[in-house]
Amino acid sequence: MKLILLHFLAAATASAFVLSPQQTWTKLILTHHWPTTFCGMEKCHTKIDSWTLHGLWANNGNDCNATWHFNVTLIEDLLPDMEKSWPDLLNPESTKFWKYEWYKHGTCAAKAESLNSQHKYFSKALELYHKMDLDSVLKKFDINPSKQYYPFGHIQDLVDGFYGAKLKLQCVHPPESADYQILGQIEICFTPDFSLMDCERETREKPVNSSVKAQAKPGFSVCDPEVPVYYPPTM
Repeated sequence: MKLILLHFLAAATASAFVLSPQQTWTKLILTHHWPTTFCGMEKCHTKIDSWTLHGLWANNGNDCNATWHFNVTLIEDLLPDMEKSWPDLLNPESTKFWKYEWYKHGTCAAKAESLNSQHKYFSKALELYHKMDLDSVLKKFDINPSKQYYPFGHIQDLVDGFYGAKLKLQCVHPPESADYQILGQIEICFTPDFSLMDCERETREKPVNSSVKAQAKPGFSVCDPEVPVYYPPTM
């Protein structure tokens, strides 16, 4: 009887991590931040001159398992790389940021066997981040942080051509009187088996009037293809 019960509990535990058809995710989004742009909107504790990892997000579902607690000791071997590649730009202690990413995104991505542990999730995100090497790719094409503006299409075409997939470039959009937008976030998308795939680029919603825009909190949204891009240098 005890053996039957153990088999039942094991089966129930496994089934708890199977997505229903409505919840199945079909895409992973590797999201990068340009710290100078992010820190222009927020109060950061440090200056970093390379693209940092923001997260690895499944495209369907948030906070999928609140009982799956984050335990930093499970990723101790990853911590040196985490501190450098995936830092919390707002706080010197990054553990709370990683905990947030695990609860919101990791527990959803972990529905896949390849990501079904805390260590698998964080190590895969780091692996993809280093493999994509966004910093080096931009530099390869002489797209460097500077005070000059870049044509949006120039950046988009070069990175899409290099990766063989459509990336999502996101910007901060100054007031409508400005003649530029600020590059701040880049998403690279993957299939569940970690093959590159096109990211969706929804049209940026525009406020109905300037007063609404003035009240809106600045944030990242899809870059406007008609507006020059400012890729700000580290101050």
